[in-house]
Amino acid sequence: MSSEVTLKEIAESLGVSAMTVSRALNNRDNVDEDTRKKVVSKAEEMGYTPNYVAKSLVSNKTYTIGVVIPEITHAFFPEVVRGIEEVTNKSDYQLLLTNANEQFIREKKAVNALRSQRVDGLLISTSIGIDDFSFYEQIINSGTKLVFFDRCIEGLGASCVSVNDRTSSYQITEHLITEHGYSKIAHLSGPPNVSIGKERMEGYLEALEEYELPINNQWIIEGGFQKIKGYESMQSLLELPEEEYPEAVVVVNDPAAFGAIKALKDFGLSVPEDMAVVGFTDDIRAPLLETPLTTVHQPAYAVGQKAAKKLIAAIENKDEPIENIEVLTTLKIRASCGCGNF
Repeated sequence: MSSEVTLKEIAESLGVSAMTVSRALNNRDNVDEDTRKKVVSKAEEMGYTPNYVAKSLVSNKTYTIGVVIPEITHAFFPEVVRGIEEVTNKSDYQLLLTNANEQFIREKKAVNALRSQRVDGLLISTSIGIDDFSFYEQIINSGTKLVFFDRCIEGLGASCVSVNDRTSSYQITEHLITEHGYSKIAHLSGPPNVSIGKERMEGYLEALEEYELPINNQWIIEGGFQKIKGYESMQSLLELPEEEYPEAVVVVNDPAAFGAIKALKDFGLSVPEDMAVVGFTDDIRAPLLETPLTTVHQPAYAVGQKAAKKLIAAIENKDEPIENIEVLTTLKIRASCGCGNF
């Protein structure tokens, strides 16, 4: 029966100490580059696999990070996870990824399961249903390292990495006003108890107030972040008398915008001729629609990178400060707002 290759066996094959092999494989500074390359090459040749259990006993760390995302179908989150992996792989941490499917009860179960596996820290993007923050207060107070990303809970003593949601929503609403002259602008919003729903609503309202446009509560419909929610919200908007329709709609994210556009088409209306539509995310499908979608580009990969770096810094340095980190967005102007194909 074969056995695992040990550091001692690699050391004997190279005529160096086991300590030198350990330092080389762990990228310590006190090993010259030639020796490091020889050790890494020999370890690969012999099929060496690091013993993380033994490593964790020495360091009191498991070198694992738990990641909880609210949904897997939205293209934003897989891209965030790619950014996280880019950082964790270089830092020798492994990821344990879970999907809450927009259900807080599943989110809690996932977090508890990850903690039971003694992960060194957690990266969390909260689900729609959360309205009691005591669960996370207890976790943070227990000493577990935690960083929120995208959908954040502020004031609990944990860092957060997100985009400038309020400013971006203001900017895309402003584009509809200043570049197209729209004065009747609706908003298909996300739940206000989710940070991105709240911030994007506030940006939309701020733009209307800044340009002294009417705020019509019939044009503000709370939905959600999925395509079906956008479809249903637009259906509700279209129940108004035709003379009360808005000229343009700001939708909380791209999947919901896709649903809204489908509802308009099913109703026999055209985008942007009958109603302009803009989204938020820059989903990979946005430029591929029959009428390409004007939207806000969220640098998801950068969000993942910054969140992972912040968490690892907190794990490895007890004095790491709590921060709210914003990643800047850009507008992607396409045909759905009336600007023509780009």
